[in-house]
Amino acid sequence: MPPKCFISFHESTDSYILPERFTFPFYYEPHPLAMLAVKELQSQLEQINDWEHNFGLKEGKRGLVIGKMFGVLVVENQAKELGYLMAFSGKLFGKNEHDNFVPPVYETEGEDHFLNVGMPQLSQLSEDISVLENHPDYLAANQQFEDDKKAQVDQIAAQKLKIKTGKKERKAQRQEAKSKLSAEAYQKLEAELIYKSQGDSIYLKNLTDHWKERLVESQQKLNTYLEPINDLKTARKNKSTALQQKLFDQYTFLNQAGVEKSLSQIFQTTAPISGAGECAAPKLLQYAFQHQLRPITMAEFWWGQSPSSEIRKHGLYYPACQGKCKPILAHMLEGIELDENPLLVNPALGKTIPIIYEDDHLLVINKPHEFLSVPGISIQDSVAWRMKIKYPEASGPLIVHRLDMSTSGLMLIAKSLKVHNFLQRQFIKRQVSKRYVAILDGIVKEDEGLIDLPLRVDIHDRPRQLVCYEHGKSAQTRYKVIDRSNGQTRIHFFPITGRSHQLRMHAAHPSGLNIPILGDDLYGTRAERMFLHAAFLEFMHPTTRKMMRIELEPKF
Repeated sequence: MPPKCFISFHESTDSYILPERFTFPFYYEPHPLAMLAVKELQSQLEQINDWEHNFGLKEGKRGLVIGKMFGVLVVENQAKELGYLMAFSGKLFGKNEHDNFVPPVYETEGEDHFLNVGMPQLSQLSEDISVLENHPDYLAANQQFEDDKKAQVDQIAAQKLKIKTGKKERKAQRQEAKSKLSAEAYQKLEAELIYKSQGDSIYLKNLTDHWKERLVESQQKLNTYLEPINDLKTARKNKSTALQQKLFDQYTFLNQAGVEKSLSQIFQTTAPISGAGECAAPKLLQYAFQHQLRPITMAEFWWGQSPSSEIRKHGLYYPACQGKCKPILAHMLEGIELDENPLLVNPALGKTIPIIYEDDHLLVINKPHEFLSVPGISIQDSVAWRMKIKYPEASGPLIVHRLDMSTSGLMLIAKSLKVHNFLQRQFIKRQVSKRYVAILDGIVKEDEGLIDLPLRVDIHDRPRQLVCYEHGKSAQTRYKVIDRSNGQTRIHFFPITGRSHQLRMHAAHPSGLNIPILGDDLYGTRAERMFLHAAFLEFMHPTTRKMMRIELEPKF
């Protein structure tokens, strides 16, 4: 009898050819079997009406609107029957388990579980800290200490200013008295001025000593309230660390050989990221290994509205995340033959770099799409590498600015460090005019406008970017629609800033144009290429000081 979460395909799979290798989870094209499983799961999701979760797909439905990542794993049971498993990332309306979906890797919902015993204790410690921090006596002592610190600074600064001003005044008095007073009268004045100077200095010393004593007194009084607060905070931190470590030690993952590793063992050099192990992929593989099901292929997709920071499009496929899942899946998939990692294949192989303009100081090239600007972690072949070979005598870094690997178009190359610095200063000061041409996978309603969304890298899923108003860097793009046809929009982008993936994010994000660039495999849907091209550059030549205008329209 198959395990309860094993689901037989509703459709016949006799005509499907099994993949030779398992899915490389971080960059893949879904196998037809995985697509069939996804189709059946999405059909179920469309028909469910009694879930309390609001995916933001139905008007008038109550509750917090948030989409969810789902995953399927096509498996073969011991009777050689094909079926699939279903999972969701995290929790679904506050619950870890739902009918037909695989359970979490590690269950924490029992009343006696150490987390459910320990978390209320942490909450109680936080409540006790809050009570003490809001006690009137503590607040009064803290305010007194802050007032004393301010008064100390203000009064000492005022006395130092008085000394400085008095010194200037006494100097002026001496200069004036020299020509007007007798030697005896001048000597008497000098003694008075010295006495006054010494008096000011003595007053400053006494004032400093007074405030030192006063601050010690107010600090001691404050400490009588701070010490129990700090003791509680230390106890809370120690308990939280102990609970977390215990969780990391007991949260274990299987592989096909039956080898278990805990989160602590998997994340040996760094602390596990919050939520590690709760994504769909580890859940699916864990269940398969526990029930002797052979993994065939898998896929994950987003269902519902996109989060406010990252880009997730309803119904589209997505790879497993790098930060949380990559270390875990490296263990879980050990010994399983995977599809080739396309990120290790040199995309520039066989491609040449056309030169659009060249003189003794610089050149402008037409970078092909799927061609690195600078060497990557695994691939050295790049514009920088090719230029270094072509111009071995050139000094400096050569590359003045970068284009995304998937973007084609105009790039400036400097032949000397001096030229490089001159050109790069123009980019830094935003004195270079740039225009990109793109085709968006949908219709943009507005004819033109400005997109202003701050960006930062997703540290848990590089190279993806996030919109972040707290830590993101300013990113601005002007746009103008050129043509609308066949459900697509041809558009000009004029980037004001130059952030990583700026145009891709501003096109795809719901607060931007909400329409990804055609072929954008990170923020949209893969195609034969990403239809983004750097078509125009205007900059000042480093030697002639004349403005250079280089234009090259794309062939798409």
